[in-house]
Amino acid sequence: MRYRPGQPVRVRDAPSVGHVRTPSYVKGKAGRVERVHGVFGNPESLAYGGDGLPEQPLYLVRFEQRELWSGYAGSSDDRIYVDIYQHWLDPAQAEVG
Repeated sequence: MRYRPGQPVRVRDAPSVGHVRTPSYVKGKAGRVERVHGVFGNPESLAYGGDGLPEQPLYLVRFEQRELWSGYAGSSDDRIYVDIYQHWLDPAQAEVG
């Protein structure tokens, strides 16, 4: 596993075609790893009948709502949690909430 709970990460802002499990609204955004779920077959390969290899670690990543949505009017404590596979993540700066 490349990341551990508490570590800041940034979701790759890579173009995607077809089936991906990473929502576009978190691409390019920074969050913090909350939990490591384990290692699973790559869903982007499995969706097209592939073997799911190489397997990918899956992380629960926490994002601050105000960082995702321009003009977010909710509480500064509002967060969203998204499951993201390791191949979509890069290290981020420590100032992530």
